[in-house]
Amino acid sequence: MKSGSEEPVPLHEEFIYCCGAATHVLKCGPWKDLSKDESKNLPRLLFMIIPGNPGLAGYYRTFIQALYCGLNQQYPVWVVSHAGHCKPPSGMEMIEDTDIKELEDVFGLNGQVEHKLNFLKKNVSKDIKLVLIAHSIGCYITLEMMKRASELQVLRSVLLFPTIERMAQSPQGKLMTPLLCKLRYALYMPVYLLSFLPEGVKASLVRFALRGMKTCDESSITTSINLFSVDCIANILYMASQEMMKVVERDSTTIKQNLKKLIFYYGTGDSWCPQHYYDEIKMDFPDGDIRLCEKGLRHAFVLDASKEMAAMITDWLQDDLTKL
Repeated sequence: MKSGSEEPVPLHEEFIYCCGAATHVLKCGPWKDLSKDESKNLPRLLFMIIPGNPGLAGYYRTFIQALYCGLNQQYPVWVVSHAGHCKPPSGMEMIEDTDIKELEDVFGLNGQVEHKLNFLKKNVSKDIKLVLIAHSIGCYITLEMMKRASELQVLRSVLLFPTIERMAQSPQGKLMTPLLCKLRYALYMPVYLLSFLPEGVKASLVRFALRGMKTCDESSITTSINLFSVDCIANILYMASQEMMKVVERDSTTIKQNLKKLIFYYGTGDSWCPQHYYDEIKMDFPDGDIRLCEKGLRHAFVLDASKEMAAMITDWLQDDLTKL
């Protein structure tokens, strides 16, 4: 599936409060409201992206546009940031000024699961089917969503580079766990000092950090400037520290219960979920749709391979979509 149109892709951007926390939402397509109160012209299906960490919606801008076009512009494609990972616009605080405490520890891993369920409950009609496309820790969040809310009409869940087990034991986890769990507060001061730099200088620093890539998505450059915000970094690192402690055993029960709805996509050189994790889950679930990347894509595919990934996903889902 692909669109022959070269017209600009409709993209709607919102900053909202969800569970009392600042949340960035990017909506691809003409559908801005999918709640039950809207007109009868609701689509039958929503593609919703659950990001990795950092959970900044902007990293997925090119990905959702490519996915929307690959789906012949027939279905909305939305990405919802993690709570508190975006820098709110001027006049908006990171936490809503209200006496109502919507969710305890919304910036933690459990809070991020409830944050996504709350977003769906308030913004998407129960009649709309879902394709959940998750990346990295978003895969853990997605499995938890399916476990906690079995009433969701999930047609498919596509789990990309899934960090769903033994994160602290992975090669990257062994390196990052001491930093995230014991030393993360030491990072706040340099980030605070860097936050005063002009935007152009920040962009130059990001380009320098990503200089090793042959091609880099321009939206990744602008999105990464959020990482110069102390509030954003604090929430990102706090969530990451919980990942190291809480993402331990693979939830094989939930996987077994939803196996026919799941597609797993593992990397060959992924230091967050090494290839022997793929070998083991493939052995435990021989009937599952569990794939190993043959294209050498990096874990952070959004930096340079968004269009390629979107094309693969539309190809995987063609049979499901023809049955709608």
